[in-house]
This record gives sequence, C-alpha cells and structure tokens, in this order.
Amino acid sequence: MSADDFNIAALARAWIGTPYLHQASCKGAGTDCLGLLRGIWREVYGQEPELIPPYTPDWSEPQQDERLLRAARAHLIEKPLAEMASSDVLVFRMRKGAVAKHLGIVGESGAVPTFIHAYSGHGVIENALSTPWKRRIAGCFAFPSTNFSGR
Repeated sequence: MSADDFNIAALARAWIGTPYLHQASCKGAGTDCLGLLRGIWREVYGQEPELIPPYTPDWSEPQQDERLLRAARAHLIEKPLAEMASSDVLVFRMRKGAVAKHLGIVGESGAVPTFIHAYSGHGVIENALSTPWKRRIAGCFAFPSTNFSGR
C-alpha cells in the first residue's frame, strides 16, 4: 500500500484532541509532534523507517544539529514551499537561528492554509498557518508514494 492510498490530512485530523505527551506516539492517549508523524507513518506503511532513540525537549540544540531536517530529507520527499499541498509535512524552527524541532501536517493549502500538530500545552490541534508560523518553516516534504522496501 502507498501513501497515495491514504488522505494523510484526514489521518492527522483523527489525532485531534490527543493530549500532548513528550516522546509518545499513541492516538487518543498521548503524542508529541514527532509522535504524530510516527503514528501516521505506521498507519500508512505499517512500520517506522527507523528506531527513534529517547530525546529530551532540548535535543540537538546544544550541538546545533539539524537532526529533524536530516531525518525528513532521508525519509520524505523535499519540495518547494510554493508547492505545499494538503497532507505535506512542514518542519519548523521555533526561534530564528535555532535548529528545526517542530513539525506538522498540512490540513488545507491555498488561500487559508492550516496545519495539524501536537503542541505542548494544547495536544493535537489544527491551526491556521498564519504569517508567524509561515516564517518559521524550515522545510516542506511529501510522503513518498511507495513503501521503503528496497530503498
């Protein structure tokens, strides 16, 4: 089965209301932003592409290591932000000059774009992709259309 057989945005919306829980990835019980992507990945492909080691809230900051962007480039298809579409993955820098450490799934693109993400203190929500959020985007990625076997 491929990502083309799923509406990724609809899968992400099914997680709305899941409480925020650092390092978790269980729809309805708890998740963080990476856990949301991991859970959707499992729904689409059945197995995560790599084992995620434990991580702290400040992971990769002291080393200025773009770990999240590297992982996105390894497992997703990078595309220009101008081509952003529903179901794409957005990676964000939460502060100017900081490493990218947050991600979400595009809910709606076009004139009034939205994204679905797990946000500390709020859980999984759908937000307007407002100008302040747009300024934080570090990368836009699509799910691959086929599984990773043999890749």
